[in-house]
Amino acid sequence: MRLRIDLSYDGGAFHGWARQPGLRTVQGVLEDTLAMLLRLPADDTPRVTVAGRTDTGVHALGQVCHVDIAQEILDSCIGHMNVNGVQALHRRLMHVLPDDIAIQSVSIAPEGFDARFSALDRTYVYRISDAGRPVDPRMRGFVLAVSDTLDCDLMNQAAAMTIGLHDFGSFATPNPGGTTIREVKRAHWDRIGVSALAPSTSDDAGWMVPTVESGLVCFTIVADAFAHNMVRSLVNACVQVGRGRKTLDWFNHKMDEPIREGSTGPIAACGLTLEHVEYPQDDQLAVRAAAIRAKRTLE
Repeated sequence: MRLRIDLSYDGGAFHGWARQPGLRTVQGVLEDTLAMLLRLPADDTPRVTVAGRTDTGVHALGQVCHVDIAQEILDSCIGHMNVNGVQALHRRLMHVLPDDIAIQSVSIAPEGFDARFSALDRTYVYRISDAGRPVDPRMRGFVLAVSDTLDCDLMNQAAAMTIGLHDFGSFATPNPGGTTIREVKRAHWDRIGVSALAPSTSDDAGWMVPTVESGLVCFTIVADAFAHNMVRSLVNACVQVGRGRKTLDWFNHKMDEPIREGSTGPIAACGLTLEHVEYPQDDQLAVRAAAIRAKRTLE
């Protein structure tokens, strides 16, 4: 039986998603917890497949993965609960996993579902506090502070160049046997205005409770997939333009000449969050997965 697991995590204390010997990773913690709950031996730890691997320090609000588990093994975790095996596993995961991982849902995956290859697109958001404004200490783990005032108009002109099918070799490294060709569907910068959490009343005396993102500069990017370090490197390049340290012509040249070099390295991981993964209708899942497994070209 293939299960779909929707989860969130604070990436600050993880060395990324992918399992690595001797390091704390999201995949490692999740797989080890599954093995414990399902009473599986160490050499039979279930392997989860994720929609998008996140780097060290990167967060996720809407991550998706799948795992294949035999029905009789799944049912073994029901115990005394008056629920089915899927619901029992969800409850036990929520109870046992550390506080920096939250399981949003566990469900039986539709026929043809592959968390990685069936995805239509992924949405990331990068959050910045600019102009030397102090970051709310509660948000320091997922917001980057910069001293310069960023020019959102210039950064949006740069971001507009990324939309469409391009080789992002200036901003990413390919997986073995893969490419850095990706299709960006949307990319834009927004300066979030200061807004109230709730409507004001006559008792407010001119003070309001602001929404958590009030005053931040946020980059939202949606693409069919992302190559390694692609989002953070694009953010860094845009920020260099927004700071006045690089020009739009420089950014355009990096898009035209997909060659990796030092000035387009990744920005700090802390500001980046995987917000959402979109999938097609159930009857298109297998078709989508087959199409994405093919190596891409610009033609």
